[in-house]
Amino acid sequence: MFAPAPLMDIRSEVLAAAAFGELPGLAATELPTVSGPVDSWLRAVVLGGQGRYAAARAQLRSIRGTTSDPTVLSLVASTEGSLLRQLGWHARASMADGRALAHLSAEPLVSGSNPVDTAPSTVSSGKRGVLGPTASPTVADFAVPDRAAALCDALTGLAADALGTGRTDLATRLLGRAANSLDAAHPRAMIRWHWVSAETALAQGRPEPASAHAAAGLAAAERCPSIRHRVKSLLLVAAAALTRGDLAAAAEAADEVATRCREHELLPLGWACAMLRTGLSDASAAEEAARYGAAIARRGGHFRPPGVA
Repeated sequence: MFAPAPLMDIRSEVLAAAAFGELPGLAATELPTVSGPVDSWLRAVVLGGQGRYAAARAQLRSIRGTTSDPTVLSLVASTEGSLLRQLGWHARASMADGRALAHLSAEPLVSGSNPVDTAPSTVSSGKRGVLGPTASPTVADFAVPDRAAALCDALTGLAADALGTGRTDLATRLLGRAANSLDAAHPRAMIRWHWVSAETALAQGRPEPASAHAAAGLAAAERCPSIRHRVKSLLLVAAAALTRGDLAAAAEAADEVATRCREHELLPLGWACAMLRTGLSDASAAEEAARYGAAIARRGGHFRPPGVA
């Protein structure tokens, strides 16, 4: 039975709503001051989602000297890995994700079987209980750190890093481990697992499993409070549709993603969507991708040049 997360103070509530709720485009100047390491992590998540990479990195660095909590430190390292990965630095991201896993080194790891084809239908309960298939988690459920969710973040991050360096077999094995660590009290971890599972299937040239994972991720995200997670999930639905040749469905989903990214200042997702739309012969997509890239560079995000590890 699902039990809600503890209540948060008003500053933490605003930061959580910006990181994992209905306010992803809240301006940096409107974000409240932080009251501890978890608030700092939430603020960094917000800044990263808006493509404010320099500010997000600085916020994450500020946390290390303020806590010894392994779960929080793991989430910090996973977020650093995510920021690097968004810009194409997968090899460097793997070092950050490795640190994220090392912080949780006491957590048992069990190998899974074939995660890219089959999502776990039953997930073991976490410290706040099991989230059923129709339950609706709150922003606090997304934002309160949890060891099992942090472990899954580290493993799915490593899987995405492996995928970005062409090691799809390793990505599959890591997803298998992550599948055995998913905690149903944290649907965020399940959504991210579906994202990377979809991406892995796409890289393997398997559009049907990719479409299934993308659809499952979107279905889970639509029951959750996070606009950003819904937008990213819909972007993967568009990518899967494009890969299987359903150009109309891909264009419809991509147009919706583009609109939401403009509305909520989600620059990294907007850039990724514009790049996808270039494959749909969208006349404005290349110019929009260039504008997003320039804005991201002004905010401290530098894409990995071709040929650089």
